[in-house]
Amino acid sequence: MALPIEDYALIGDRRTAALVGKNGSVDWLCLPHFDSAACLAGLLGTDDHGHWQFEPVARYDTTRRYLGASSVLETTFTTDDGVVALIDLMPRNDGRSDLVRKVIGVHGTVRMRHEWRIRLDYGLVKPWVRRMTIQGDEVITAIGGPDQFILRGPRLPVPTDHSHNDEFEISEGEELIFSMTWFPSYQVPTDLHLLPGEIEESIADDERWADRATRDVPHPDVVRRSLLTLRLMTDEVTGGIVAAPTTSLPEDFGGERNWDYRYCWLRDAALTLNSLLRAGYTEEADLWRDWLLRTLAGDPARMQVLYGVDGSRRLPETTLDHLPGYAGSRPVRIGNGAVDQVQHDVLGEVMDALGRVRQSEGHPYVDAMPLQRALVEDLARHWQEPDHGLWEIRGERRAFTYSRVMTWVAFDRAVRAMEKYDLKGPLEKWRKLRDQVRDEVLERGYDAERGTFVQHYETKDVDASLLMLPLVGFIDGDDPRMLGTIAAIEEDLIHEGLVLRYRTESGVDGLSGDEHPFLACSFWLVAAYAAAGRLDDAHALFDRLVELRNDVGLLSEEYDPVRKRMVGNFPQAFSHLALVQAAFHLADAEQRAASEAG
Repeated sequence: MALPIEDYALIGDRRTAALVGKNGSVDWLCLPHFDSAACLAGLLGTDDHGHWQFEPVARYDTTRRYLGASSVLETTFTTDDGVVALIDLMPRNDGRSDLVRKVIGVHGTVRMRHEWRIRLDYGLVKPWVRRMTIQGDEVITAIGGPDQFILRGPRLPVPTDHSHNDEFEISEGEELIFSMTWFPSYQVPTDLHLLPGEIEESIADDERWADRATRDVPHPDVVRRSLLTLRLMTDEVTGGIVAAPTTSLPEDFGGERNWDYRYCWLRDAALTLNSLLRAGYTEEADLWRDWLLRTLAGDPARMQVLYGVDGSRRLPETTLDHLPGYAGSRPVRIGNGAVDQVQHDVLGEVMDALGRVRQSEGHPYVDAMPLQRALVEDLARHWQEPDHGLWEIRGERRAFTYSRVMTWVAFDRAVRAMEKYDLKGPLEKWRKLRDQVRDEVLERGYDAERGTFVQHYETKDVDASLLMLPLVGFIDGDDPRMLGTIAAIEEDLIHEGLVLRYRTESGVDGLSGDEHPFLACSFWLVAAYAAAGRLDDAHALFDRLVELRNDVGLLSEEYDPVRKRMVGNFPQAFSHLALVQAAFHLADAEQRAASEAG
């Protein structure tokens, strides 16, 4: 069975990614793209659904790290007989889809076990496997449908019951390099050799990128690792940013809250962009903006909340009934039904991100304005309709307060763009709509009796998304209405010191089961504390959240503070971007406090 979620690490080539366990097993890999069918899917089933493993035969202890500020993973196995290091990476500079694994004898002599069990179409199909020679090298090929995988190495495993297995000894100073490469099944592979210095160049490329990040934030190395993780989830060709590289890691172990996150949510991508811009990365802004303009081109009324990495629109949700699911959590889903939902908040996040791009580049980027104008005009016609909200509820549509606030953001950022850059548009109309939305939220989205904003207009319940109100400029962080909202969230949504999205027992989401604290929401509370002037509370919570990362600095979607386990898809862009944003909000609040004191 799969390991605990926190026992995995991420490697990738910025076109796709793999999860590597502490036991040296690659249990999740989709090739050649993030949303391709998995060829190693043991994460959602058993080893028989596909995995690739190197581990000592004897009992061992494990330590792991990324080499420097890179995405090259080193796993060290320590046994009574010696020490072995396993280096895992997916090179980006060879133009192929490769997974490279280097086994190094560090001390003594250790007997290792090697198993390569390839399964196509999410573990469903056993491929046609054979040995052949390519340019003088003996390799193993596995072919099925459109896919071809080639295993290359100095010592190839032998076939055993639809698997390939081997045992070998490695001593101090010895190195063995194995690679698995994807090709279209119709293509005749030619050169499979790795480029000289592949590992060193991968490390150097990541470190050059990471060194550009500002360090004037709390826990700068933690922030840098989160930025590197966000970079790994950004397609370097299309510019699409995936929410996570996995599907169906459960929010409720054994339950139905299992979703496919291998797509580009406009909201998550826009917030990721804001984090990267704040950290000083502007090329990524250009890449994402171009992806956005291509993806949204056409009828603005048909804007979706999520798309494929390449901008694809059709992402039908289906279930994979042959997979038992992680920890028995079924169904396993591919595609995402939220693609057909109405979520009015999304355009607010997009308009805010485009505004930040303009600000960072210092020019109006006039070419984007016709599309923005069309999108805002469409929102002007529909903003009063109920929607599914930020949390993509599968129950009844509501007038969610956060959606209305982000509608205000959309009109506000459109007005600001026209005022600052003299861009064309119905300025007075949008000013009036901006004021109308704000007045409505303050009247209907606020419970004066309790002194708090509410989840939606027909309830007195609160929602963690309300913590974002001061962060998007809707209200001051120390406004009494915001202070009351923070107090209500502390009273209603704190579980073991961490923040729930909302109370699932209200039935608002239309799903059975429960869930755990949502890590992004806890980072929002850090930022809200900072905006309210509660700096000691903000630092204390931020420090605690940093300690929840796994041994290589990664975060999942949710966290179970009772069993101390990560929950949900992993690693999660939303959690890492919220960490980065919280760090900058803390730094800003510290600077304000110092300025006021001085």
